[in-house]
Formats: sequence, C-alpha cells, structure tokens
Amino acid sequence: MDYIHRLLEDTLKKTVRTRPLLYLNGSRQCGKSTLVQNISVGKNLNYITFDNPVHLFFARNDPAGFLQQLPNNRLNVMDEVQLAPELFRNLKIIVDEKRLTDKSRALYVLTGSANIFALPKLADALVGRLSILTLYPFSASEIKGTGVNVIKKLWNDDLYPRKYSRANIVSIISNATFPEIALDKRKNRYLWFNDYITTLLQRDVRTLADIKNPDKIYQLLVSLSQRAGGLLNNANIMKETGLDAKTYEKYKALCDNTFLTFELPSWTKPNRLNKKFVKQKKLYFTDTSLLCHIMQRDMDDVYKNDKTTMGHIFENFIATEIMKAAKSLDSYSVSHFNPVQNQGKEVDFVIESPNGKTVGVEVKLDSTINEKDWANMNTLQETIGNRFMKGIIIYTGSDLVQVSRKIWAVPVQYLWMQE
Repeated sequence: MDYIHRLLEDTLKKTVRTRPLLYLNGSRQCGKSTLVQNISVGKNLNYITFDNPVHLFFARNDPAGFLQQLPNNRLNVMDEVQLAPELFRNLKIIVDEKRLTDKSRALYVLTGSANIFALPKLADALVGRLSILTLYPFSASEIKGTGVNVIKKLWNDDLYPRKYSRANIVSIISNATFPEIALDKRKNRYLWFNDYITTLLQRDVRTLADIKNPDKIYQLLVSLSQRAGGLLNNANIMKETGLDAKTYEKYKALCDNTFLTFELPSWTKPNRLNKKFVKQKKLYFTDTSLLCHIMQRDMDDVYKNDKTTMGHIFENFIATEIMKAAKSLDSYSVSHFNPVQNQGKEVDFVIESPNGKTVGVEVKLDSTINEKDWANMNTLQETIGNRFMKGIIIYTGSDLVQVSRKIWAVPVQYLWMQE
C-alpha cells in the first residue's frame, strides 16, 4: 500500500533536524508510527514500540540500561512512550549531556496517544527540552493526495469567482478518517470503531488515570456527541450524565487528552468596538466518523433525512479540517467568535496568524446562501478592524463568489483542491 503524505511532514522533518527531542502525540491509530517511519533526516531510524511487551519490560525495569543500548548513530523512535514513564528522567540526563556537544542533533522521537500535559512525569522532566507536535487522522487533502493546507491557502490565495463540481459530502467526510479504515474499504467500520473505543477506554484511559468505571466515560461521550459544535453547558451535561463536578471535569479532560475531543476557546481580545464575549468553549470530536458512531447514526441517512443533525456533523468536519491544517503549521490559533452584546451574531471559527491577521470561517450546510448568512461575518469584520483579512462562508454549492467587502462564499471542495 502506497504511503500517504501528511500535512505535518515538513514541520516534523524540520523539527527533527533542529531539536534534540520531539514528542509526536495524537489519537491512537491516526498514523503516528507510519509517519515517523517514513521521514528522511539523513540517517537510519531505529524504531521501537512499547506495545511490544519485551521492550516495555526492559524500559520500565531498567530505564538507564534500555537507553544506553540504543544505537548512537541512528534516530531512535520510541512509540507509545506513555506506557514507560520510567524513561523520562533518564532521557532528560542524556539530552542535557548530548546537546552540550551538538545542539542541533536529533536524538529521539517519542510518540504517544496521550497529550503530554496529561503525562506530568514527561512534561515536568523534559520541559524546555522537547518540541511537541500533534497528528490528526487523515484530512480530505491528504486522502485525496493534493497536499493542500487550507490555512496556507486562505492566507496566500487571491480569491476570484469560479465554479466547482459539486462535492459528495458524505463520501468526503467518511474518507477523512483513521488511516486503517480510510484505506481498507473491506473493514467493517462499526466493528472497528467498537474495538477502537473499547481499547481506548480499557487501556489508554487507565494509563492516564485510575478509572474504576470507564463505561461512565462512554456515557459522557454520548452526551457530548449531541452537543458537537455547540457551547459547552457543563451544568446540563452533569445533570444528564449524573456526574459530579470533579468527576465530570476529570472525565472530560480524559476525552481531550486521549484526542477523542477538542475544545475551541472564545475569541476575547481587545477590539475596536469594545465588545465583550462569552467565555464558554465549543466542543468538537477529533474524527467526524467516530462522532457519528457514538451518536449511533448512519451519515448517509442523516444527510438525506435530518438536515439539522447533518449541519452539526458538517461543522464538526470543517472544525477538524481547520485543526489538521493549524497543527501542521507554527503559531496559528483557532477560536470562535461570540459577542455578549450581539447574541446570535457568532462566527464559527476565527483563525489568527502570529502577526494577528485574521480569517473568519462560517459553515453552512446549504447549496445556496443569502445575506443573512454573512451578517455575522460583517460583525466580526467591524469588531476586528484592519486585521481582518477575509471572511469565508463554506457551503455545499458550486460557485466561489464574493458576497460583500472581503467576504466570499466558498464551496467546501475549495479546502482540498489544487488550483
């Protein structure tokens, strides 16, 4: 099977060449191992996975001896490193010793299915010594082989009116998923996702925390799935799941730290209109097909018969496409716009570059749009002022057309198509 190039690839190669230690995290089965085994950094790789019980036993019982026997002339890749936290202090010692003689030399690449900040032993031991990158499941441009990074495209493209062929939304969303099921159509997706969730709850979650009843986390996921793309109302979710505040926050953090879900903060910066903003975050699932599985909904049926739910699914998909692009670049931030004074004037996504330039993105599951669909974007533009580069209304039609000053209606397939 041919290797699928990833958006994160160039950043990963650059980081390995310039930093002694890299931690690549991301959800289980998103392609971390395949990615690191296919990077070329001028030296051979020595790949080790702690899914192998022999390696895991050695690393946990004699961490210093394990690291000492690794080859010095190869880039050592250690997969699922969160299973062997005993290594972290010894890694710190080795990195400190070797970077004194060659600061740019790549020493180790660590991968894990847990957010580093959920691994205090790793974070505390190696703070300031490692770079952190995050890999998501396939994006639409990756699975289609176009290599388009939508954020780069939004920043660099001069938009002009043109027409696109209509996209098969269900097919696109279904294929922008975990590599194993995206590339092997023979896989039974229902069984695959069942096994995926069972493995994650019974193994990865237990690695991060002492959870006596992981079924409660699944119950929380079901509740969250009904709110994808919405503002988090923690009180309502706690009432629905029967979780107390401490347990709820712990379980929700586990969902984020194992890359099942992610949250977007509200845009709250000082602005020219002195607006104030809601403080609630918006929640999304890292993989939209997994979201549908947890909802126990068939996406094709939802698309045909339940436009409201499909609208949430479509927004979740766009959120993941934006985050996949953002995580492969440096210093782009993503938030949502929701001013207190103008209830109902929210914009789904605000993407900001390191210099503060801003692109707004609104999502509409419609093949046509009208003036009310970009009214909220006008509010964002007025609020931000001259830092506002452009507003994008992503919809399911075929015409890319300017609808207002700096605001464009953009067919969804623009996100992954090369011009």
